[in-house]
Amino acid sequence: MLEDKTVITVSNRDNGSVGYTIPDLGNLHRTFQPGETKEVTMGELRKLSYLPGGLSILKNLLIIDNKEAVEELIGEVEPEYYYTEEDIKKLITEGSLEQFEDCLDFAPRGTINLLKKLSVEMKLNDMAKRKALLAATGFNVTNAINANEASVEDDSDETETKSKRRAASIKDDSDTKTRRTTTSRYNVVK
Repeated sequence: MLEDKTVITVSNRDNGSVGYTIPDLGNLHRTFQPGETKEVTMGELRKLSYLPGGLSILKNLLIIDNKEAVEELIGEVEPEYYYTEEDIKKLITEGSLEQFEDCLDFAPRGTINLLKKLSVEMKLNDMAKRKALLAATGFNVTNAINANEASVEDDSDETETKSKRRAASIKDDSDTKTRRTTTSRYNVVK
């Protein structure tokens, strides 16, 4: 059994920020940005696991980089628990359909969220994997990629579209440089 003061590396696997507050540790508040890694004590992780929703955070959103700590806090986990962003990229590009489906069936929620995000960014080209992702999560990668591309095209249209003159102005430049010679519309009253 690990001591409370043992330092454990913990990473946010989700594509959103994850935070928690532990009242027993003086209202300690900790926030993890997407992909951020921090070192925390085993005591803090134990206290987090006792809080409502704490165990869910440990199982689904954070990766604990210590097998002994994982076994104590969560119990036995599937191999997909330890998937990093690089592992997911490899799964998208090189993994078999069966490996992809196993990931969808056994991975924690944070891993699946990262899988969806990377599938759009990397433009998942395997139609069988797209169908598997849709069936397992209801997330349509094809629509997300199309929407993402349309958004990029709209942004580039706005920046590239600049009107150009087709002809010279009807006002000659010399007219704008001369002094005004018209009389005032107002009568000066003394």
